[in-house]
Amino acid sequence: MDSNTLAGNAVKLAEEIQSVSVKAATLAEEATTLAITTKELANEPFVFLFTIFVLAVFIGYYVVWSVTPALHSPLMAITNAISSVIIVGALISAGPVEWNLAKIFGFIAVVLASINIFGGFIVTQRMLQMFRQKR
Repeated sequence: MDSNTLAGNAVKLAEEIQSVSVKAATLAEEATTLAITTKELANEPFVFLFTIFVLAVFIGYYVVWSVTPALHSPLMAITNAISSVIIVGALISAGPVEWNLAKIFGFIAVVLASINIFGGFIVTQRMLQMFRQKR
């Protein structure tokens, strides 16, 4: 190869390298913008709490459906204990004097958790009656 061909190839390579560097700079800017947007979304309380809620739904579903029938009574007892903790939090939420959305949701949580607790006790009583000796 002669020097003119080598120079021409070098110019073409330089142009390709320049276009690749422009594309790399554009990609870096887009990545930075995406990282900032993702960081802003991660700091959103709703997105964070909704993610926890969805994960809890999946974990709860797989835990409950993988329990053997012999362990359903202890599982009911644990869910009753969890509901009692929910009632404490709901009472704190429903406690303020002014009416707002938190107070309404707190009241609804108290009602639903109470139904869950008393229903759990009724189901547990029926299950225990099944195992009693008949007289």
